[in-house]
Amino acid sequence: MTDVLDPRILRTMLDGRHAEARNRTREMLEDPRFAPVTELARDEYREHVLGLARVMVERGETGVAYPPAYGGRGAVGESIAGFETLAFGDLSLVVKVGVQFGLFGGAVLHLGTKLHHDRFLSDIASLALPGCFAMTESDHGSNVQEIRTIATYDDGAGGFVLHTPDEGARKDYIGNAACHGRLAAVFAQLIVGGGESRGVHCLLVPIRDEAGESCPGVAISDCGHKLGLNGVDNGRLEFDHVRVGRDALLDRYAQVGADGVYVSPIENKDKRFFTMLGTLIQGRVSVGGAAVSVAKVASTIAVRHALSRRQFGPPDREETVLMDYRTHQRRLIPDLATTLGLHFAQEETVAEVHRASTDDDYPDADRRRLETRAAAIKATATWHATHVVQECREACGGEGYLSVNRFAALKADSDVFTTFEGDNLVLRQLVAKNLLTDFRDELGELDPLGTVAFYAGQIFETLTERTAAREIVSRLADDLLPFRDDEPDLFDREHQLGLFAWREAHMRGGAARRLRGGINAGGDPFSVLVACQDHVVDVARVHTEKIVLEAFARAVERCDDAVLKDVLGRLCTLYFLWHLERDRGWFQEHGRLSSTRSKAVLKAVNALCEALRLQAAALVEAFGEPEQQLAPSGDSKPSLANWEA
Repeated sequence: MTDVLDPRILRTMLDGRHAEARNRTREMLEDPRFAPVTELARDEYREHVLGLARVMVERGETGVAYPPAYGGRGAVGESIAGFETLAFGDLSLVVKVGVQFGLFGGAVLHLGTKLHHDRFLSDIASLALPGCFAMTESDHGSNVQEIRTIATYDDGAGGFVLHTPDEGARKDYIGNAACHGRLAAVFAQLIVGGGESRGVHCLLVPIRDEAGESCPGVAISDCGHKLGLNGVDNGRLEFDHVRVGRDALLDRYAQVGADGVYVSPIENKDKRFFTMLGTLIQGRVSVGGAAVSVAKVASTIAVRHALSRRQFGPPDREETVLMDYRTHQRRLIPDLATTLGLHFAQEETVAEVHRASTDDDYPDADRRRLETRAAAIKATATWHATHVVQECREACGGEGYLSVNRFAALKADSDVFTTFEGDNLVLRQLVAKNLLTDFRDELGELDPLGTVAFYAGQIFETLTERTAAREIVSRLADDLLPFRDDEPDLFDREHQLGLFAWREAHMRGGAARRLRGGINAGGDPFSVLVACQDHVVDVARVHTEKIVLEAFARAVERCDDAVLKDVLGRLCTLYFLWHLERDRGWFQEHGRLSSTRSKAVLKAVNALCEALRLQAAALVEAFGEPEQQLAPSGDSKPSLANWEA
């Protein structure tokens, strides 16, 4: 490989169909007001971020996913692409606008009806109505079905009464709540018809008046200083018998009549709950995309440093640049390959989200697969970003420890990505649950007891029917993946894809057999599940590695530039080999990799890192992060006067 990649060609490919939206966001991030800040006090920082959000409103970059009638463009894919690009900059701003226009506005858009859209969406898009998404409680985060805030219908008054029964049921970590929010989309247990619970629903509840004063019965407190994202005003909300009208219920999936009669087109309570939360999938997908952008920024800073900083070298000769060292190549280049793979997997996921949002007849089976994919990519991308930021910080030595060089903010602000929009371990259990069965509607979302009941009652009844098919697949895999006497070329794409597919099928079958065996042996279902959690989570991990490899391979195939196709092909192979290297013990244990071949994997990774070192500068340049976000200069403390009037 002698030709150096033209970064403009790769950028065109990475920007894809939403290049215009990405470039508009890049241009905005070059505005001096969007320069990274390091010295602002918390309250100043919050107002600074709110000011940036208002600039976005002025530029027409908010509410892009909303219908045109409400100030948007009805462009979900474009909206997510802009959000991903915004993550090249201040992540407090990313989260602030994500809460306002994505979560809060998304709840109104997807869970409400025309009455709510007409009344609120335009003001949400213009930031005339700042709002909150109040789901998480102090005692319940991931387990949303068990939240304890209560919304009781009062037949006499013709409205709902919102109440927080105890401190554990207060709404916690709610973005926009501490300072700016005036209306909250509150998730609560809906009680109608003389005390009957209909499960979790969402209601719009005023929390502040236009003067900024708390509404009667609403107690608001500040979560205080955080590890990062201190430009976001996270707060706590408690409700003391707060009354709202009947039209406060976002009633797309359930209505309560004036007589208190509850009606829903979805009879099953669990299915109704899953359907409501499934419409909010855009938030989870957006966080995964933002994490990929964080990894790009960290890699760009570290690669540039590695190509300019010299250290040690042969006696009596010029010192060697860091990137020429094998250890430095292995530290940065395989992660760069993984970032690109995740980019392509994210791109496909966003395209599917867009299709789901525009197709009224989008099949339920496809929606389940999309939910599985979104959870898988989000968990992997956010963990990857956390890892890459740390590796790149260390690779930059003391320079990386200076706040002005972005790593302090990247590290602090992106860390929470691993736990919001779904804790990653919980998400991986969700992925595995969906992979183990097609009967997802009968499971409680992220509910261990519901999962156990289903495993015990349903999945094992179908295992016998599936065994024959799995044995056929296994035999085919044996033919495709022969043992050490005739091991295929590690650089062969079909072999790479087949090997990862076989690993997933083997692990998934093994997990199902362990669960069945524990139940058949008389084990307590919950204990059996806990004992198998490590296996279940691994199923999700290898599934994600497989779908990323598949997306990467498809991206390589659609290249029409010879140099780009060659470079991306090598990066795709490096992604495969790097993950194979980390899991080679498992492959050896299962007879899929000989010791000789295992050593060959190490050599192949080294050879690819050395070859791709020549492309490193072009690869990171192709990401297209605005220079202001990579190398801030001068006084990074903006004047708050910028936001006046």
